[in-house]
Amino acid sequence: MTQQPPHTEAAVLLSRYRQVRDRSLNLIEGLTPEDCQLQSIAEASPLKWHLAHTSWFFETFILAALAQPPAPFDPAFKVLFNSYYVGVGDRHARPERGMLSRPTLEQVLAYRCHVDQHMQQALAAADMPAEQVALVELGLNHEQQHQELMLTDLKHHFSRNPLFPAWRETGDDQRAGSGATAERLHCNGGLVDIGHAGRGFCYDNELPRHRVWLEPFSLASRNVTNGEYLAFIRDGGYQRSELWLSDGWDQVCSEGWHAPLYWQHHDAGWQVFTLHGLQPLNEDATLSHVSFYEADAYARWAGARLPTEAEWEYAASEEQRLEGLFDEVWQWCNSAYLPYPGFQPAAGAVGEYNGKFMINQMVLRGGSLATPTGHSRASYRNFFPAWARWQFSGVRLAWDSV
Repeated sequence: MTQQPPHTEAAVLLSRYRQVRDRSLNLIEGLTPEDCQLQSIAEASPLKWHLAHTSWFFETFILAALAQPPAPFDPAFKVLFNSYYVGVGDRHARPERGMLSRPTLEQVLAYRCHVDQHMQQALAAADMPAEQVALVELGLNHEQQHQELMLTDLKHHFSRNPLFPAWRETGDDQRAGSGATAERLHCNGGLVDIGHAGRGFCYDNELPRHRVWLEPFSLASRNVTNGEYLAFIRDGGYQRSELWLSDGWDQVCSEGWHAPLYWQHHDAGWQVFTLHGLQPLNEDATLSHVSFYEADAYARWAGARLPTEAEWEYAASEEQRLEGLFDEVWQWCNSAYLPYPGFQPAAGAVGEYNGKFMINQMVLRGGSLATPTGHSRASYRNFFPAWARWQFSGVRLAWDSV
């Protein structure tokens, strides 16, 4: 007999469901249907698609499993808004999501209302099996991931417009830290436990908790700033092949990289495109939108290296003087995205959530200014290809301790 959640837990989950779903809608306030239709690169999706896909998740994995499931809002949505779940069925090609002018934004919002109505009825009944409650929690964290992607993707979409439109007219996503000089914080290392611990939510790729041996090392107390990276550029960083990994140098040459994504140099100096339009480059702000290749080259130029993900997690869990771990930029680690010892993906289609991507990706740790509050944690493993730059990704330096 499956244990059912107490009424108080069901009420908390229902409230959380409403809050998360409402925030997705808040992110598109002030945007036009045309804004929500854009797809500037294959890796970024239209905001309309994000709104639909997160609803598809609840309809597919929660509502369809009810004893009396509601009729699908539109049977065609099963294919149109499936992302990568092969076990669920066919999928619309990712690079062509921007071609989906139909359904309209209005229809997608109606789809969300349909899903929300049935989900709230199911949650209010307080008789949902525990395994389905766990899937609801997964779906809410999944939606928070897409909320971050909505901002990163929209920023890239808007950056391709020579008018440089703004998501919000006020504000600036160049986030400055305390301005304190970066310190090298010594970490003893040794045999340490890595991976999620406790009763709170985590993704399957954060498990199982296991032991790792760490040699003594030091980690920078804060992230690298725009001004510090500007010194790398002025010293010919993008012209010095000896600083780059071979694949990274190929990327620099083939793509014509000369600065981080969204940086522009004009007669008046450096400017940077932000979610709030084109702004003068703030040299005190935290560096953002660099690839793993750029992060690695900068670290080598600075006489340092990137931390491994185990070093980052250990330091983040033990050291109280670290700034900007979760609210500035994701920090690249010199670790390939691979399964932990003993990793087992979840059964069924949701098992495709993380495990199938454990190749050709590098790990990022922490969180960014676009990450929903409370979504991340020390054990959270983000991952992107080494060339990716449209995410809010930056650099935290590490050193071997002798």
